[in-house]
Amino acid sequence: MFSMSFSRLFTLCSALAALSVGYAAPHARRANQIPPGPKFVVYTDAAISGGVLPPLDQIAGFNVINLAFLLTTGPADQAKNWAALPADQRATLKQQYNAAGVSLVVSAFGETEHPTSQDPTTVANNLAQFVLNTNLDGIDIDYEEFELVTAQPGVGEAWLTTLTQTLRQQLPQGQFILSHAPVGPWFSPNFCPGGCYLTVDKNVGALIDWYNIQFYNQSPDPGYDNCDQLLNSTPSSIFGIQKSGVDINKLVIGKPGTTADITNGGFIDPATLNQCIQTAIAGGWKAGVMAFQFPHADTTWIKTVQGTAFP
Repeated sequence: MFSMSFSRLFTLCSALAALSVGYAAPHARRANQIPPGPKFVVYTDAAISGGVLPPLDQIAGFNVINLAFLLTTGPADQAKNWAALPADQRATLKQQYNAAGVSLVVSAFGETEHPTSQDPTTVANNLAQFVLNTNLDGIDIDYEEFELVTAQPGVGEAWLTTLTQTLRQQLPQGQFILSHAPVGPWFSPNFCPGGCYLTVDKNVGALIDWYNIQFYNQSPDPGYDNCDQLLNSTPSSIFGIQKSGVDINKLVIGKPGTTADITNGGFIDPATLNQCIQTAIAGGWKAGVMAFQFPHADTTWIKTVQGTAFP
């Protein structure tokens, strides 16, 4: 995902030092950390003045916060800010946000990280340990190795399969969130020689709670700049993906908060996006909406997008 931050260049030694300090032992987990209905996800990558988490009164309507980003070298940006909090403060915030119906998740990788050269089992175990150590509700995989998946058939798909399987061994289903955030075209048949996320879904889709699909930064084709492109007219539209065999209830529609949060198109204003949502619901979809990122995507944004479409 597009980020304005330049704070991700960390040395391995400093990252390891950060991973060893200030973490609480994992707590007993409840089974209600995953929102039971539609998922309304907001990413936070840019630093927030006066705190780490977006204030609850500014994100009412969202039920998942994705802290960006956790890299193989350690946490960066908002994930780093969360990890730097004292353990008791993290525990208090976790309890407060969960009580308000909001789950706290860390998002891994992002556009600047190319992790496929590393062992997926080791990477997954390290990612899972961060979730456990910092008392989070789960993890989101934002894998963006665009050149690799077209040049090396099956390599990225196999890597993501092993990563997902290992994550689930450490973060059991029903107790922890495990989402992925692929770009829309990766669900298009024949886009990738190895199948991209159609292959990942066949391999480990049962282990993934939902997909925060990035329906942006893909102009001019497929674009996703209007309701038809988003829902029907392309193989990687919502109903096109469903035709490829992916569970429609896992297809969360991801959009930017404003044009400032993207680099290559895909913005739909919230009122128009609400019309798209109503059409999708009429067609049997009800997975939810993802936004990148706070503060541009806030309560006003999500309430406008939701309208009266969701009960």
